[in-house]
Amino acid sequence: MSDSDKNHVLRELALVLAERKKASPESSYVASLHHKGLNKILEKVGEECTETIIAAKDAERSGSLDELVSETADLWFHSLVMLSHLGGHPDQILAELARRFGLSGHDEKASRDTP
Repeated sequence: MSDSDKNHVLRELALVLAERKKASPESSYVASLHHKGLNKILEKVGEECTETIIAAKDAERSGSLDELVSETADLWFHSLVMLSHLGGHPDQILAELARRFGLSGHDEKASRDTP
């Protein structure tokens, strides 16, 4: 996959997620999550987060990233479903990450901790 193709993945996925939001829960996994509501989506994000952590620990021992990559993809996917459910878009996340370039992680965190 070219870099150009990779850059379009999030935008294409956002379009699919928006379409599936309106689909029948019987016809689409994403639609079924939206139908079940935010709590179910958050449950899936938490589940995938736990599985990602376990995969990272396993990768540290085994040296293989295959399972970690797979679980991280699941985590990102369900995080995007959550964002879509609440009316957000991946471009908002990309813009926030871009904003942080050149900013010390300590400084960025301090700016969030200040009321």
